[in-house]
Amino acid sequence: MNFQDYIRSELLILIPVLYCIGAGLKKSPLPDKWIPAVLGVTGVLLSGLWVAATTEIASGRDLAAAAFSAATQGILAAGASVYVNQLYVQAKKDESQGEET
Repeated sequence: MNFQDYIRSELLILIPVLYCIGAGLKKSPLPDKWIPAVLGVTGVLLSGLWVAATTEIASGRDLAAAAFSAATQGILAAGASVYVNQLYVQAKKDESQGEET
């Protein structure tokens, strides 16, 4: 999958950042089922900061476009982070299953 087709190049850094946040959350008392949601919200907030810092918002239309961009980019970055994590988890399962046979 080429993440650059969907996520702005400036926001690709969110993927490893969110991955690290997710790894930290995995060690926290937060139930695993909530980690993707927390990463999604965090991704949207961080994307929102970037959009707010780099976009001139002069009208309601600009604000709506900025909010849409922040939401979609944040969710995509969080999804990519979870996807990368699952690739790693599944690869570890395959390796451990191969050793048992």
